[in-house]
Amino acid sequence: MAPLGFVTVLFLAFSLPPYFTGDPARARVPQPEGFPAHYPLLVAHVMFASVAMVTCFLQVWPWFRRRHPVAHRYTGRVYVFAGVLPAGLSALVIGARTPFGPMLMVSDVIGAILWLSFTVAGYRMARQRRYAEHRRWMLRSFTSTFSIITNRVWIVVFTIALTPQLDTTFQGNQTWLAWTISGLSGWLGWTVPLLVVEWWLERGNPARRRAKARAATA
Repeated sequence: MAPLGFVTVLFLAFSLPPYFTGDPARARVPQPEGFPAHYPLLVAHVMFASVAMVTCFLQVWPWFRRRHPVAHRYTGRVYVFAGVLPAGLSALVIGARTPFGPMLMVSDVIGAILWLSFTVAGYRMARQRRYAEHRRWMLRSFTSTFSIITNRVWIVVFTIALTPQLDTTFQGNQTWLAWTISGLSGWLGWTVPLLVVEWWLERGNPARRRAKARAATA
């Protein structure tokens, strides 16, 4: 948990300060023309997503979950209602109007829908006391929450790899380069972690492995 906590604090310390000023010029995302609501929605998304990240850390911390089950339930509600739901809904809107091209737009919209869907499914499972399924859905939700960090890692990777090709592959067009880096980073930022989590969930389910073995034998 220590590395996850360190990365979370570092990421929030880097990401949040520009949005405390109320100055759209300091935002890390350029404002698209003809959409004045973009900046307030972006600020709301950043703030609510920060709540989701902090409470998410507490939710996946085994010691906290075992020693403080009541607090676990309350922070879970904060994660859902003051974190993911408002952050995901605002992400749908600003994702659909991203200035970084259609490839990232599709990724952002699908990613936001999945994030909301995983979270709602996990919350419903908890309300129905189906805790094993609740944990599975919430692991997917938590993975989506932290995918913003893996997204930034991919941005660095593709910036280093593709910038030297600006004058050749991209014919000197900075916009094409930015759209490609953003689009690839956006897709890989959430698909790769979710695939890893799905592999881990299936690998760690003996009953499902036995069922697959029986089906293969039949």
